[in-house]
Formats: sequence, C-alpha cells, structure tokens
Amino acid sequence: MHRNGKTILYLAAAILLSLPVVSCHSTKSNTHTYRPYHERRNRGGVSNDDGGITTTEQKKPIPQSGHGLVTDEWARLDIKLDKKDNKKLYKELKRWLGTPYVYAAHTCGEGTDCSGMVMEVYLKIYDIKVHRNSAKMLEENCRIIDLDDLREGDLVFFCTNGDSRVSHVGIYLKDNKFVHASSSRGVTVDDLRQNYYATHFYAAARVNK
Repeated sequence: MHRNGKTILYLAAAILLSLPVVSCHSTKSNTHTYRPYHERRNRGGVSNDDGGITTTEQKKPIPQSGHGLVTDEWARLDIKLDKKDNKKLYKELKRWLGTPYVYAAHTCGEGTDCSGMVMEVYLKIYDIKVHRNSAKMLEENCRIIDLDDLREGDLVFFCTNGDSRVSHVGIYLKDNKFVHASSSRGVTVDDLRQNYYATHFYAAARVNK
C-alpha cells in the first residue's frame, strides 16, 4: 500500500505540473495574417517626412534669378516645349524653381517641402486639392500607372528614408524630367534616369480628377 500510495502521489503531481503547459498551448492563438506584397511594403505606416532628397549623386544647383530660373533654363535642361504642352503648368513650376526647402511649408519663393509644392501647384493649375502628405497623396488621390504612361502633370513617388515607406513626391514634366523640392537644393528639376532616383523610385501615378 505504501508503494502504491507513493505511486499515486507521483502520478497526481505529474498531472498537476502538466496542466499549465497544456492549457497555455491550447489557448495560444496564431495572430499572424499574410499580407500581399504591396501592402507589406508599407507595413511601417505612412511617413510624415516629406523631406526631399539629400545625396552626393544630385546635380549641382541650377543658376537662378530671384527664386526662379534664368529665362533659358528649360532649354538648358533639354526640355523643348511644343504646342501640346501645358504652358500654364510650366510657367507656374518655373515660379517655384529655386524656392528653398522648408519642412511643412508651402509658399512659393519663401519655402516649401515636396508635398507642399505639389499641393499648391495642383490647386492652382488643376483646381484639385490633394493630400498634404506624400504617402496619403498616393493612397487617397491617385491611381498607379505604368512608368511608360507618364505624361506632364503626373506624379512620381519615391522611398527616401531607407525603408519602404513613400516619403517623397515630384511632378513629372516630359523627357524623364520632374520637378521636386530637394532638402539640399530647394525646388529643382532632375531626371528619373539618375541612379539615385531610379533606385529609390516607388511608383508613377495620375491624380484622380
């Protein structure tokens, strides 16, 4: 009986010790949910840093007159305008060129960040109000298009913060050129084929009208 009693006690202790393990295992739930790749790219949320781009691969500052370009600047940039081009858009962007970069600002000639400039230009030229944040601008105001379908006035988006969040936006012109607010050079014109922009390019998009 003594031996049987000890055996029963050992068994009871073993059962009691095993209960928490079984219980934790049975109530644990798997909260992982697979997300499509285009959603996982933005898993960090939207970025509020529309801080433009700083890189040693950028071009030198463009000669300026006041806060705009010298009169032949479009020609120096190999942008030849024709009758089909929106002269009003080019004229407005020319006013912005040379405007210094100022985070969270959106005043031509005084200071702007990338989304601030895009917001003001779109309101004036197209009478369209777009979001103040570049990531939300893409999500809520645009539809993604093929890179080959880009035309003047479309938007180009970049991930410039070292992660996969959209954090920069520019206005496409033609011949691979686009206008944007660089944190080091202010509002300027660059080429999508430059290595830095090609590497950090996220999407081409057209604003819903």
